[in-house]
Amino acid sequence: MPTSRRTLLKTSAAAAAAFSFDWTRAQAQAETVRIGVIYDLTGPFAAGGSVASSIGTQIAIDLVNEKGGVGGKYKIAPVNVDSQSKPDVAINEANRLIDQEKVDILNGVFASSHAVPLAAKVEQQKRILWITTAVSTAVFKDKNLQYVFRAQIHSDQYGQAFGGFLGEHAKARLGMEPKDVKVALIHEDGPYGVGVAAADEMFAKEAGLQVVLKEGYSASAPDLSVLVTKLKRAKADIISHAGYNPDITLFLRQARESGLKFKMLFGAGAGYSQLDKLRTTFGADIDNFCNIDPVPAQLLDPAKLAPGVGDLTKTMVARFREKTSATEVPPHCSMGFNQTWVLLNNVLPVAKEKYGGFDPEAIRKAALDVDIPPGGTIQGYGVKFYPPGTPMSGQNERSTPVVMQNAGERITVVWPTNIRTQDPVFPLPKGSVYGA
Repeated sequence: MPTSRRTLLKTSAAAAAAFSFDWTRAQAQAETVRIGVIYDLTGPFAAGGSVASSIGTQIAIDLVNEKGGVGGKYKIAPVNVDSQSKPDVAINEANRLIDQEKVDILNGVFASSHAVPLAAKVEQQKRILWITTAVSTAVFKDKNLQYVFRAQIHSDQYGQAFGGFLGEHAKARLGMEPKDVKVALIHEDGPYGVGVAAADEMFAKEAGLQVVLKEGYSASAPDLSVLVTKLKRAKADIISHAGYNPDITLFLRQARESGLKFKMLFGAGAGYSQLDKLRTTFGADIDNFCNIDPVPAQLLDPAKLAPGVGDLTKTMVARFREKTSATEVPPHCSMGFNQTWVLLNNVLPVAKEKYGGFDPEAIRKAALDVDIPPGGTIQGYGVKFYPPGTPMSGQNERSTPVVMQNAGERITVVWPTNIRTQDPVFPLPKGSVYGA
């Protein structure tokens, strides 16, 4: 039976509508940049700074999308996953993002124990891994990575700051020659802690300091009393501690109970940058502890930064407080925000306009073009990635940490001297629970 004109028209209209829907959906997808975002939202790393980093990342994505997206045209669609403070979960989620979600860009990663295997995995698949927070130098050292980038500092720089501060202040403030200052290095035994401790040892020795103890432990250890006993026997003047959150709490509690005394404790970011959480547990006991990390953006003088950077920091701080009701905005918020902001504003637009798309090759080329001078980001440092063929290929060569001090209810910058906001209180005052 021949098809009636009415049936033909109805069929043609339905086909046209279906085509129009598919075309519209394809256009919508074409106008969207999908990014896999990996952080530890549960488990011990969550409270150590990972959640704060994830919030900073989301704030950056929100701000870009509110202005129309990348280049004002392409909205960011994050695909968020929880790596649960477990390396195997991080790897499985990365595989799922690449194989099932079909994303070409992975952003985030808090723990170095995740970043090391993820970097190898993503490099092998020729996708982009944009690390915001994990610091281990081992992620990049002698790997000649092509598709992995990190604007964040690396763990060797913690040692540089540690040795630099003590070398500068030992004689004037402790009344001791550097060779007489006894230093103990304690750390969780993953890539983060091992990397920080190795750098601390190298730069402490360069500064002429006396390293009397170097000891690692599991971040999930239920008891650190043996470590505390070793510290008491070593009679260390200075302790450097690279830890996360539960382990820091356990160590400080057992150190207080056993009467451990020292002239100063230096944290190395992670749990020591979560000042609100430490203060809830220890109150004024942690006053005047030092912490080495990238600077929380709100501590910098906006007048010393590029135009508009100070206003960007104000917006980030306001949104973080709105989302969390926190009084202190930890450095990890700045890390998540800053690194993601560079990706969305300095890399992806160039990938599209200069190299023709958002595919990994275009993004890789655009990342190597980035040239932000010092003062050009909210954390004060510039961005220029070491190129392929160099020992730290993919790492930002312009990243810098600072030494901060817990000054009562606030944080101050005490080193480098040229940008400090307060003279350091060093050694700990006699009234300190831990003061020697």
